[in-house]
Amino acid sequence: MQETRLDIARIRAARRVIDPVFLGTPLYRCEALEPGLGCAVSIKLETANPVRSFKGRGTEVVASLLAGRGPRAVVCASAGNLGQALAWSGRGRGLEVTVVASRFATVTKLDRIRALGARLELVDGDHELARERAAAIARYEGIRLVEDSLDLETCEGAATIGLELVEALGRAELTEPTELTEATELTEPTEPTELAGTARPFDAVLIALGGGALATGVGHVLKALAPGVEVICVQPSGAPAMTRSWHARRVVTTDSTDTIADGVAGRYPIPAVLDDLLLVADDAVLVREASIVAGMRMLHDHAGLVVEPSAALGIAAILEDRDRFAGRHVVTVVCGSNVDADAYRRWVGGDTVSRS
Repeated sequence: MQETRLDIARIRAARRVIDPVFLGTPLYRCEALEPGLGCAVSIKLETANPVRSFKGRGTEVVASLLAGRGPRAVVCASAGNLGQALAWSGRGRGLEVTVVASRFATVTKLDRIRALGARLELVDGDHELARERAAAIARYEGIRLVEDSLDLETCEGAATIGLELVEALGRAELTEPTELTEATELTEPTEPTELAGTARPFDAVLIALGGGALATGVGHVLKALAPGVEVICVQPSGAPAMTRSWHARRVVTTDSTDTIADGVAGRYPIPAVLDDLLLVADDAVLVREASIVAGMRMLHDHAGLVVEPSAALGIAAILEDRDRFAGRHVVTVVCGSNVDADAYRRWVGGDTVSRS
């Protein structure tokens, strides 16, 4: 594999500084989904933690570094999940956390950021304007700016999901040197973890694509350690910038976004992240809003999961291209469950989620 910005030894080392509450998330075959999808489906459940998304893996790495040196203050722009995760990780390490978000972001996410003790600043615009404001605060106050997907800590934290997937396969062949330094070596399981519910290995992983931290992180590990697994990124048609960029092999921006999947609704792909994605993704596809809603409904009705729209992108991709996945075994990463109760009812229907 050609070189990305990521490194397997650092990814393994990241697991030492990530709170175990974010590690070892459930991975299980969900047979109840399979009749409606026409393939074997396993779920990697990244919502089973205190911030209900995968973002805590990356913010734990960031916060651990900041707690050890430099200014004990940090700022980020967030659609909601990164902000919650950074607030959680920063609170545990005595960091002052500022989160900049759009005032149109999901109210539940904004309320949780405040509850976790972060300073929240709202802008009258979308996520891209929030990114600009966060950068300005960092320059003015001389504090660390966390840029999701650009900062390697966010990518390599997310990449620990890939390590868990590879271990579940039970058949990965390590291609990098196995002798690590004392500073980086981690204790690996002596026996790979079996995939609960089936002995059949999966051959594809479906990953929500937004800024790219999750896709490049998990994709890097899979291509390095289990190259036979297909890495498929999924993005809403209403927020297609990164997918268009992947297909064009250059940065393609959009003037606006129009999707309920707010967690992946960026307009300006980061060039360095796209470069990594081009090396680790086998495909990038777009899905319709109706398919996202149908995916959310299936995850609720057949898997008992209340998820935000971004977490249903993998199921949406299967629904839109059943022939591609027929007879295969795919893993979908369920990446977040921070959803507004009223919006969820409108999308999915019925009294399916109570207010928290």
